[in-house]
Parts: sequence; structure tokens; C-alpha cells
Amino acid sequence: MVVALNSFPALVLNADFRPLSYFPLSLWPWQEAIKAVFMGRVNVISEYDRAVSSPTVRIRLPSVISLKDYVPMSRRPAFTRFNVFLRDRFACQYCGSHMPTERLTFDHVVPRSRGGRTEWGNVVTACEPCNLRKGHRLPHEIRMFPIRRPAEPSNHQLQQNGRAFPPNYLHESWRDFLYWDSELDPF
Repeated sequence: MVVALNSFPALVLNADFRPLSYFPLSLWPWQEAIKAVFMGRVNVISEYDRAVSSPTVRIRLPSVISLKDYVPMSRRPAFTRFNVFLRDRFACQYCGSHMPTERLTFDHVVPRSRGGRTEWGNVVTACEPCNLRKGHRLPHEIRMFPIRRPAEPSNHQLQQNGRAFPPNYLHESWRDFLYWDSELDPF
């Protein structure tokens, strides 16, 4: 059985051994991971059983790498549609239903036509039916109030929310680095 090399991404950890991001999970294609190893920018923590070869060198593909230099998180998260969805845990803030991102929209709690601004404190995730139902009305006019009051999240909050949405594929060598700071269940 032939397995494509692009199915061997490397989990990228910061110098403190935490993933650069949980959602999306910080992964590099094997080519970038190998390049970073040869440039001395990363440490190899774990490897796949698979190797690549050149005429003079054979190297196992890294499965987990850590940056040698710590990359601090930006102080404030970017205001993006995706980050609004992540803050709201991909759930409509009016009816609570969870949906795939392609079925979600964002809603201005105070509509722009009424002076509302496109900012953290006025935008919530909404499903299409709720967004259409609310329209250009204020929450009290239609009795549709957000489940949670919209506010700017911290990077830490977004990372925590992202951890609740694991990627479709997790290599066994990544598990120790993804959830090592999670609270353990007592036995």
C-alpha cells in the first residue's frame, strides 16, 4: 500500500511545548518541517516511521517539532468571521443550534442600519433562519436575545474553545502535546 507523503504533517509546538494554535491545529507539511530542521529553526521531538531520501541523506519525517525561539501570541485576537464563530463555539447565539461553518452567519445585535458597529461587542454567530427572522430589528423588538453577551475574547479563550474541536486526524505522537495541560479526570 502506497501512502502519500502529504499525509505526514508535523505538529508545530512553540518553544514552551504548547501548540501554536489548537484550532486550526498548527501543522506544517512535511516539506516545511524538513526545511526548518535543516535550517536549525526547530527541534525534532518525535518522528514517523516513514523517511525521505536524497542521493546523500536519509531522514525520517518529523511528526512533532518545537520552535527553538518562543513566538509570543499577539495581545488581541484578530476580529475575523472565523474567530467570532470560535468565540461562540460554532453555535447560533439565538437558538443554540450547532452547525457547520458554511451554514452560519454573523448578526449585528444592534443592526448597522440602526447605528450598530461591526465589532466584538456587537456581533454574534447566528444560523440563517434566526438571522433572517431577526432582520434589522433590535433584540427587544423581536424578543431575540443572544445566549451570551458578545465581547472580545482573549487569545486564551479562543485556544480553549478550539481545543473542544479536535481535527479529523490526530497522530498518536501528537496526543501528549495537545492535551497535557488539561484537567485530568479522577479515577
